[in-house]
Amino acid sequence: MTIQHYDLLIRNATIINGTRTPRFQGDIGVRGDKIADIGDLRNAQADREIDATGHVAAPGFIDVHTHDDRMLFSDPAMTPKVSQGVTTVIAGNCGISLAHSPGPRAGVITPPLDLLDNDGGWFRFPSFGAYREALSATPAAINAACLVGHTTFRVAVMDKLERPATKAEIAKMQAMARESMASGAIGVSTGTAYPPAASAPTEEIIEVCRPLTEFGGLYVTHMRNEDDQVIESIEETCAIGRSLNVPVVISHHKTVGIRNHGRSAETLALIEQRMREQPVCLDCYPYIASSTVLRYDRLAQSSRVIITWSKPHPEFSGIDLDEVARRLNMSEAQAVEKIKPAGAIYFMLDEKDVQRILAFDETMIGSDGLPHDAKPHPRLWGTFPRVLGHYCRDLKLFSLETAVYKMTGLPAKKFGLSGRGVLQSGSYADITLFDAALVIDAADFKNSTTPAKGIDTVIVNGQPVWAQGKATGARPGRVLLNERRTAH
Repeated sequence: MTIQHYDLLIRNATIINGTRTPRFQGDIGVRGDKIADIGDLRNAQADREIDATGHVAAPGFIDVHTHDDRMLFSDPAMTPKVSQGVTTVIAGNCGISLAHSPGPRAGVITPPLDLLDNDGGWFRFPSFGAYREALSATPAAINAACLVGHTTFRVAVMDKLERPATKAEIAKMQAMARESMASGAIGVSTGTAYPPAASAPTEEIIEVCRPLTEFGGLYVTHMRNEDDQVIESIEETCAIGRSLNVPVVISHHKTVGIRNHGRSAETLALIEQRMREQPVCLDCYPYIASSTVLRYDRLAQSSRVIITWSKPHPEFSGIDLDEVARRLNMSEAQAVEKIKPAGAIYFMLDEKDVQRILAFDETMIGSDGLPHDAKPHPRLWGTFPRVLGHYCRDLKLFSLETAVYKMTGLPAKKFGLSGRGVLQSGSYADITLFDAALVIDAADFKNSTTPAKGIDTVIVNGQPVWAQGKATGARPGRVLLNERRTAH
């Protein structure tokens, strides 16, 4: 009898395979970067074995909404992500990407591009191809699939940003989008909720994104409005997708401000209706607080505001805005102007809306973490364990199989990540082992960079990147490209 031999053998696991089918007991044999066999492998041998008794083996989690474009270079261990079981990130969201790098204007990075880098040193990639090649040459611990940002295009091309683009400017941005898609970007993102992209009319976005139709890319958006005009913004988003005949992803779906608490029932009904007519999907994060650049217009909608960073006043990082105003002896509105450019956490969502959106059948999970904030939102470190522990195990919002599916098989399908997001023979060996009874987020708004509990081992392309509570130092991550580009 021939004895099967593997590079890595995970024994005695409770396997949740990312397809929403019921869990089962089994072993996983890995050869090279792929899963060779799953089942009863008790007689097999391996160069390395992991006893997963009492642990769930799931596909590595896919963080569908990140701003990790720079962290993939500056912190390639990707500890905030691997420590919570993430093996793949989708970067370049909200219209913000490092390619095509615009560089500073008068020595200042145009907000919200400063969420990636407020000094400008990382805006050094003249094309997506250059960004991809640099990332491939210096791999991170985890995989990355990348969008390119419409706001980045605007800042690179336009002399005046607070207006619609001209035909000539649109042509230049469209060429950037085409180069990006041809070089393997998976889509274009927009952030029309923020200046300067807020000045872009629907027609500009459609024309800039026209190459998505040619290359089968995704349109991913931080919509123009998530509060009083949220319904209109969903309709605009879907209209863009229909015009281009491409799938749409609604980023971090929420209904903002006390006037809109409870409206998720209305928005989800509309999204469900549009899903029957065209490809639409959405993601969310499991918190009642958002985080982005510091903006005066968010104050009235928020019950609490925490400063996450300030370039002129770094001493206020982690301090509530009302306390900052008190220390400066001025109003909160004056304090905002005093400490900008800056970032903030805004408490402006309703827990019932968060739960309703999380529980919606087609909702994926995205952290929307901001890794370069001095005092980041805890979602950077805690999103996925919070869903597994707080919302799934404790609140019983959905089954563990469904929770895993929302983090793995569903996003792999929606983002076209072939061979990822499922545990089956022939798929890539991206695997997370966790204790379902113990997994929970440990980061909070006071101590926001505390690693989660219950994540035992994380494997990327067959190599462990997280084990025994620390990063292993391995860098097996890859750039996951838009596979449809080869047809052009």
